[in-house]
Amino acid sequence: MKLIKHYIIAIALFSCTFGIAQQLPQFTQYMYNTISINPAYAGSREALSIVGLHRSQWVGFDGGPITQTLSIHTPLRNDRIGLGLSFINDDLGPQRYSYLYGDFSYSIPTGTNGKLAFGIKGGFTGYSFDQDFLNDPTVINDPFFNGTQNRWAPNIGLGVFWSTNKWYLGLSAPRVLNNDVNKEEGYKALERISYYFTGGYVFNLSNSLKFKPSYLVKATNGAPLSYDFTANFLFNEKFWIGGSYRLNESAGSFGGFVDFQVSRQLRVGYAYEKPNVDINRYSNGTHEILLIYEFKFMSNKLKSPRYF
Repeated sequence: MKLIKHYIIAIALFSCTFGIAQQLPQFTQYMYNTISINPAYAGSREALSIVGLHRSQWVGFDGGPITQTLSIHTPLRNDRIGLGLSFINDDLGPQRYSYLYGDFSYSIPTGTNGKLAFGIKGGFTGYSFDQDFLNDPTVINDPFFNGTQNRWAPNIGLGVFWSTNKWYLGLSAPRVLNNDVNKEEGYKALERISYYFTGGYVFNLSNSLKFKPSYLVKATNGAPLSYDFTANFLFNEKFWIGGSYRLNESAGSFGGFVDFQVSRQLRVGYAYEKPNVDINRYSNGTHEILLIYEFKFMSNKLKSPRYF
């Protein structure tokens, strides 16, 4: 029964990948995990920054997607240069993608407080199926899956990030090569290009309250546009609370999140998301946990505090 459920999930997931496009993971707290989609963000926080995120999607539904990310990025002594390293594990039930990429950025000053950064990332995308799934009698002779291979494929990404201490704009394409992870005639599973356009602004409402709206627009070849909108409030430079809405052609989803600046170095966040689709009847929604730890070894140059 479990394999049958996995088979159904795989067919549903592959309907978005074979012959169309393999989609990168999506996050409710995308605005705090920018390094995963834009290499130009590397080093932008003027500290050695470590970001970890765990996302459990469709909790309560057997085989629901689980995604973990771990990244580290930092400026160099020449603070115009930033370096980063990121790993993403995207477990889609019987199907799994792994991403291991390094990031390089170079920034130039623009105006009094602004800087424009250009970034490039390079690394590998890994693709695999669970062996138990491939050995199931309902799958083993199916040409839909016979051409898949457990393998790693190289890829590169590009991005720009323009920011001040009040606003930011970003444009990136994390994967620009169209790798095919299927070798069977008539079937393709392509890493097609996804473009991300991001932005946000911080409004000072009072000495103790700030408001920060942000957005992410995602465009993938062969897939509908996806729009993420968030709005959050910051109280006393310590506590964030806000909501989010994701809109695409097929459905939307609502979410909420809270973040707490435990110390100058440590930040903890939690997000909950409920998609407006039929699977809601079988799941308890999506949960995300975020941890950020930063070594403020460049405190003499650090803009305090940082909002993105």
